[in-house]
Amino acid sequence: MTQELQQQTILRDAMRRLNMTRDAFASRIGVTRRALDTWLLPDESPESRAMPEIAARYVGEILGGIPEAGIYTQSAYSPTIDYEGRPQLLSIDQFSRESAEALFRTADMMQPIAHRKKITRVLEGAVLANLFFEASTRTRVSFGAAFARLGGSVCDTTGFTFSSMAKGESIYDTSRVISGYADAIVVRHPEQGSVAEFARATNIPVINAGDGPGEHPSQALLDLYTIQREFSRLGKIVDGAHIAMVGDLKYGRTVHSLAKLLSLYKGLKFTLVSPRSLEMPAHIVERIARGDHVIEQTSDLHAGLAGADVVYATRIQKERFADESIEGYTPDFQINQALVDEVCGRDTLIMHPLPRDSRPGANDLATDLNHDSRLAIFRQTDNGIAVRMAIFAVLLGVEHQVRHSMRDAAWKSPVSIGPDDAVFQGFD
Repeated sequence: MTQELQQQTILRDAMRRLNMTRDAFASRIGVTRRALDTWLLPDESPESRAMPEIAARYVGEILGGIPEAGIYTQSAYSPTIDYEGRPQLLSIDQFSRESAEALFRTADMMQPIAHRKKITRVLEGAVLANLFFEASTRTRVSFGAAFARLGGSVCDTTGFTFSSMAKGESIYDTSRVISGYADAIVVRHPEQGSVAEFARATNIPVINAGDGPGEHPSQALLDLYTIQREFSRLGKIVDGAHIAMVGDLKYGRTVHSLAKLLSLYKGLKFTLVSPRSLEMPAHIVERIARGDHVIEQTSDLHAGLAGADVVYATRIQKERFADESIEGYTPDFQINQALVDEVCGRDTLIMHPLPRDSRPGANDLATDLNHDSRLAIFRQTDNGIAVRMAIFAVLLGVEHQVRHSMRDAAWKSPVSIGPDDAVFQGFD
């Protein structure tokens, strides 16, 4: 399906809009779960099957009863990302549940490109300025790779030392100058609110890649996208889920953004597990509390993880500390294989925004979980490419051109990227 929407995209969109598990959706359209699974497999899988035309029509008829849910219409794939009238992504507060899920539909369309099966040149000639005034590997390369896979080119700068801001140049001047060179700007800065300053100085797209202890909106979006895709495989939906957030919740900007995004769903239980000195900021807890959610705060790691559908671990943000103590954050706070086997279920998702401290005895996510199928950290990072491609496509207004522009990649790529990824090849 090169000119039409891929059937995997159509089916995921339908389940997302109807808020159904795979089992419930299969029953709704009158097919077996096994048949539905084969329709959702990647095209290159030997077990993949084409969805019969009659089934596709029936799915469209079902969704036809939902306002603005015409599955094959252009309007159904029209997400917007807007901040004060500009195409910019600065905060997760810009999203409703519906607008986040509209972005995920675009990310679904990006998967064949992210998986190196298709290519597109819709951003050919466009230039991205990656301005990272704080150390980064994954986020910087992920944004750069996403832009390049859409056909654009990337200019990188890392650290204050090599920037004109070290000479006293203002954020305003830097932003305005770079806007004359590039078509989009991704900014990471150690000071909260600084990326908003960059955005106010320009009309071109600006994306917040982390502003100190503030937010990291694209990470929250890829995290929720991962949860939805994993839950689809496991027969769950986000509404009613139990989410355990663990570690440095005070300075961990990823959990700040993710907690706010998840609060848009219904009936969640949040268990916030941290030492007292690193508890979630009160304003984030208050934001979650506005919904019909249960919130528990504890420093007991064993009790906090029990019964969780998702365990979201974070590393300690040592770079954000001044003279503060880290009382209670000891190696006993480590999430390892023994702990997960003792208190977590067989379908619990173990997530982490990375990087993690992999050194022996570190109070982070242990490496002995690397071969546990519950560990989703690498599937998270892979999903980040599709989500960030979707963000760029929407901000630059090319999302409707992508599916018509795709062609087969000329190089040979592996069926699975890592040696352990084949476990989930059949559940993409």
